[in-house]
Amino acid sequence: MAQISVNRLTFHYDGSFDNIFEDVSFSIDTNWKLGFIGRNGKGKTTFLNLLLGKYAYEGSINTTTMFDYFPYQITENQMQLPASDFIEELKTRCELWRVICELSELGESAEILYRPYQTLSPGERTKVLLAVLFSGDNDFLLVDEPTNHLDQEAREIVKMYLSSKRGFILVSHDRDLLDACIDHCLVLNRKSIEVQNGNFSSWWENKKRKDQFAVAENEKHQKEILKLKQAAMRTSKWADQNERTKIGFDPVKEHDRSLNTRAYIGAKTKKMQSRVKQLEKRIRLEIEEKEGLLQDLETPVDLKLVLLTHHKNTLVNIKDYSLIYADADDPVFEGLTFAISKGDRIALSGKNGCGKSTLIKMLLQKADSDDINMNISEKGVCEMASGLVISYVGQDAANLSGDITTFCREHDLDKSLFCAILRQLDFERVQFLKKMEDYSEGQKKKILLAASLLTPAHLYIWDEPLNYIDVFSRMQIEKLLLEYQPTMLFVEHDEQFRRKIATQTIELR
Repeated sequence: MAQISVNRLTFHYDGSFDNIFEDVSFSIDTNWKLGFIGRNGKGKTTFLNLLLGKYAYEGSINTTTMFDYFPYQITENQMQLPASDFIEELKTRCELWRVICELSELGESAEILYRPYQTLSPGERTKVLLAVLFSGDNDFLLVDEPTNHLDQEAREIVKMYLSSKRGFILVSHDRDLLDACIDHCLVLNRKSIEVQNGNFSSWWENKKRKDQFAVAENEKHQKEILKLKQAAMRTSKWADQNERTKIGFDPVKEHDRSLNTRAYIGAKTKKMQSRVKQLEKRIRLEIEEKEGLLQDLETPVDLKLVLLTHHKNTLVNIKDYSLIYADADDPVFEGLTFAISKGDRIALSGKNGCGKSTLIKMLLQKADSDDINMNISEKGVCEMASGLVISYVGQDAANLSGDITTFCREHDLDKSLFCAILRQLDFERVQFLKKMEDYSEGQKKKILLAASLLTPAHLYIWDEPLNYIDVFSRMQIEKLLLEYQPTMLFVEHDEQFRRKIATQTIELR
């Protein structure tokens, strides 16, 4: 067991407009199961890279422990080889027998270590890399988004596996995973960093209470400041009026006045002015106490959606439907039957490779044209209403490049409205000046989501829209969908999101 002590850490990327971290200090224990929580673009992956010594920084990070990072970068040459041939290249002194033991805990046989890595499914690849990661001793492990692109079954296995381990930082936006696997939280707030005991749910409940207290305290201070300002204005007004009576008086109307009363009036005015200064000092103190109360407050703005109304009630009708690739012996799936009617929010579920994305691509092509150019044949019925407008979010945002102005022009989007939605999804204005290839993965995904939200449609088709998206934005999107109730077909492995949003779940086998 060791400590990792961070003292006055300051870091920014070359050419960046702002600091990622500024004068940050905290300590964590290497025996903890630590969840790393924060908005997209706030520096979670950057901090892991700082621990790995990849960047120069100001301040200090003191520890005696060694670090290892998931996911490992797999080269093109390694993709052609079985993992057994290159695991020592990933982790020094990695022993094959220990990797096999870790794989057994992940419910996998050693056989996958001897197949070409490129032939493994996303879930199998994740399991191999996690087994390598946890096969060593005394390392503090940095686990970055281990469940992205994994189906629900694979996620459950990874969740059970990580819950049995300790000595790691887990970066994830999956609330169920964080609740099951962590005992401490490291949180990147808006203006501060905090370390707290407990899992995600306990931190979130504490945060809501803390935010409510901050709002109540802020309102109390605001009322007190207003009351003090009004008192100061009244006293200052009285002092000015009293000062003007020092010189000149009507001896008939003010028969009790004499020249000797000037000193008395001056002393009284001075006393009033002193009281004004005391009130102004109290106002400054109240303002100082108020400062910082709302700096970490999360107040997500409600998103909006423009829906189109189709003249038909049933938008998609699928009956006894099968798809098979031209060079395959077996169908991707077969016998699929369901319909999408107005107001339905249908979740496609199933293992990786069961055909969820293939079905979505087929529907997109049918909506665009009757000429299907996918190298795939179909059987059964797959009918789509004529004139159907679809708003689509795909899995992959890695190819985004260029600036926001160009993106809006290419996708026929109103730039001011597009940027307004991004601001609501917690984009800083300074981000609009950057190239999209420099965005974090979560920020890139928000670009796709914002484009979809800005596109009026009859049907929204989203394929794993929440990969890399932070918890707060997930909650925003959940609230939006429950309020506007658009017609949707979506694939999403976040169990909480699917449970809240889906009106029906279709299992592909």
